[in-house]
Parts: sequence; C-alpha cells; structure tokens
Amino acid sequence: MSFPRYPRYKDSGVEWLGTVPEHWAVDRIKRSVHSLKNGFWGDEEQQNEYDIPCARVADFDRIRLRVNFTNPTIRNVVDSERIGRVLNTGDLLLEKSGGGEGQPVGCVVLYDDSRPAVCSNFVARLQMAPSMDASFWRYAHAAAYSARINTKSIKQTSGIQNLDSQQYLDERVGFPPLAEQTRIAAFLDRETAKIDGLVAEQQRLIDLLKEKRQAVISLAVTKGLNPAAPMKPSGIEWLGDVPAHWTVNKLGRAVFMQEGPGLRTWQFTDEGTRVICVTNITENGIDFSLLQKFISTEEYNSSYHHFTVNSGDVLLSSSGNSWGKVAIYNGEEAVILNTSTIRLNESKGVPLTRDFIALILQSVSVREQLELAMTGSCQPNFGPSHLNRLMVAIPERAEQVLIVVVTKKKFEALNVLITEAQRAIDLLHERRTALISAAVTGQIDVRHLAEAGAA
Repeated sequence: MSFPRYPRYKDSGVEWLGTVPEHWAVDRIKRSVHSLKNGFWGDEEQQNEYDIPCARVADFDRIRLRVNFTNPTIRNVVDSERIGRVLNTGDLLLEKSGGGEGQPVGCVVLYDDSRPAVCSNFVARLQMAPSMDASFWRYAHAAAYSARINTKSIKQTSGIQNLDSQQYLDERVGFPPLAEQTRIAAFLDRETAKIDGLVAEQQRLIDLLKEKRQAVISLAVTKGLNPAAPMKPSGIEWLGDVPAHWTVNKLGRAVFMQEGPGLRTWQFTDEGTRVICVTNITENGIDFSLLQKFISTEEYNSSYHHFTVNSGDVLLSSSGNSWGKVAIYNGEEAVILNTSTIRLNESKGVPLTRDFIALILQSVSVREQLELAMTGSCQPNFGPSHLNRLMVAIPERAEQVLIVVVTKKKFEALNVLITEAQRAIDLLHERRTALISAAVTGQIDVRHLAEAGAA
C-alpha cells in the first residue's frame, strides 16, 4: 500500500532526516523532554513496603517499543531514593548502558503499565513536556535509534556501551504540532498492530514446527524407527516402553562431560582466547556474532587449557531462560567453556555416539527429568551432577547412526518451513521499522489516514 506525501517540504539541515514537512519545526530532542532522571538499582527484595518492581534493560521489548513486565524484578528502594524516580504511565525509558554487537545502546521504550515502578541504574526516565505526545515520541526515538544518530553519544564501542544522555538529547529531530503527533501515533499504533498480528501468526507456525521436530526426536530416541519392534518396560516414567533389545542406563555412565569454569567479569579481555557463552549456543549451531568474550591467552595457557572445547563436542546451555539449548562445535579455533555451559562427547568404551548424544539432550524425556532436577528459583540451572543421573535408552551403535540419519532427513523439510516463516518475520519487522521511520520523519502524510482509521 502506498501512502500520500505532504504537499510541501523543506530541508531539515539534519543528514538523517533529509527533508521534512514545511510546517514542522526541527529542534533538539531535549525540547520534547520535561525531565530526565537516572534510575536506581536499590537493594535485594525485603518483602516490606519498600519493595517495588524495577524496569531493567532486559525488560525492554525492542520490537513493540514498550516495557514487558511479565515477570518484573523486585528491588527494595526507600522513599528518599524514589523521589523523581517512580514511573508513571506515559514515561519513556532510555537505555543508558548495555548494547551489544549490532545493537547499539540507546533504545527508548514506553512505560504503559499502571503499576508504580522504578527503573534500574542502566536506564533513565524521560518525562515528556506537556505539549508532547509520549506515544509519538517512542516512535520518533525508534526512528532515531534505527538511523544510529546516537553513535557519537556512545562513549564505549566494545564490551559494555554507555550512552551520554545529554549529548543524545542534543541531537536534532523533526517536531510536528501536537495534534499531528497524536494522529501519527494513532496511525502507527493501528498499522504496527496489524504487522504484529502477522508476526504472531508466523511465530505460532514456527513454534508448532519446532514442537513437531522435538516430537520426531523424542520418538526416535525412545522408540526407535521400527514401530513393529518388540517392546519392554523401561522402568522409567519419562521413557515408558522401549525396544526390547535396547538397554537403559544413566547418562553419566555413557558419555564424557565437563562443566565450564566460573569465570569472573574482570577476567574478560578484548582479545585472546575465545570463550563460548550460553548466548553463543543456538538452534542453528554456535554463533559468535551474538556475543564475543575472551580471556587472555596467557591465562588460558596457565589455568584454563583443560577447559578447551574440541571440534565435535556437543555443547549444552545449563542456566537461565534458554537452558537446554544444544549445538555441536565444528570450529578449529581454540575456545573454552564459560559458566553455565557443558560439553559432552563420546567416552571410550561406552555405547553412545556423538550425534545420538545431541539428539537425546533435545528429547522431551531428558527435558522433563531436568525440569524436576533443576535448582534456582529465580534462575533455573543444572550441572553435571544432574545430567549424570538422567536415565536414557541406548540402542546399538549401528542403530544410533541410522536413527540420526533418518531424523536429520525429517528435519530438513521442517527446517525449510521454519526458515521461510522466519524470513517472513524478518521482512515484517523491516516493514515495521520503515513505516515508523517514514511516518515520524514526515515522508508520508498520515493525518487523514489516521482519522479514517479511527472512524
């Protein structure tokens, strides 16, 4: 769908804005802000009247540009530290510290929750000036973020990034009249909701396909490929009946495994020996573009050489919301394990093959056993002691090889569909970003479109 343009434009004098509607003002972002207040982390939850939800960078929904308070972190913040910091509906939150590879610091989201809350020390609260529409300005900040106007406001470009909020607020953007801000926001609310609905449909499809893939794995590693094979009770609730010629044993007796060392933040360096983190373990393999951490090569050689990951090792994430991710490391670079990562592989004299180990770890029976064994009420985690006790069904090695081959062929068709759905999501996100940018920079005239939508 094409949208109309404004009748007349002028040069904004700002490179990323280009031309803007003739009647728009161009000024610094700070003109839209009534006050800026840095957040406060407070103390641990005390279960008293000073406990309050705290919005963190991790709570930022960077797509929908809002705070996601599904599971808020509770901090203890006394009255004297709450002054000027309690969030109100309509406040904007500015990410001051964080960022990462391909994701600069400086994201802005809307606080649209009715609960009183504060924000963390990595976040600043922006209260809007009376003549400004907060919903419009979250979109305006999103366009500025996409255009990377905050690049020169970033004071560190490797490791943890920090934003100079005052310098960021000195950046110049377009200012429509208030009534027009509201119309633009209404248009974008409506159009992005449509896009988000399409994204949700594609995500549901991906989830169903992944469930199908896991069902294929679970059936293969507990029942085998022959539905007519004689079965026997495994004696294990999560396994049920297994082929009569298979054995049942503890995973720890059938594999080699090693947990990563407890590396500290101060040990990480800008270069040296690479460290594999939980973030690097994905469904599509090991991805170092998501996060890059190193320790010095001298420290690796002196203290951590025995944690080296070998090509062919199966890597398993063992902590956090993404626990249980499995990938095989096929690189040649010397890398080591980090906290919350476990490597597994074949062990001399035992029956499990490397690829079958990877399948077992992705099965429903293993995940159910781990869910019961995991510790940590806030952050689930498990270790080799839990893995050692897992009960698994073990076919002969030749049958394991055949099971892996057959399941991988079934994966190919499912993965094609997953890839297509993910590509559709990526295109919809690009469309969303482009639409927001066009509307808040005046490249399309949505005033009458917003009214028509409201009618």
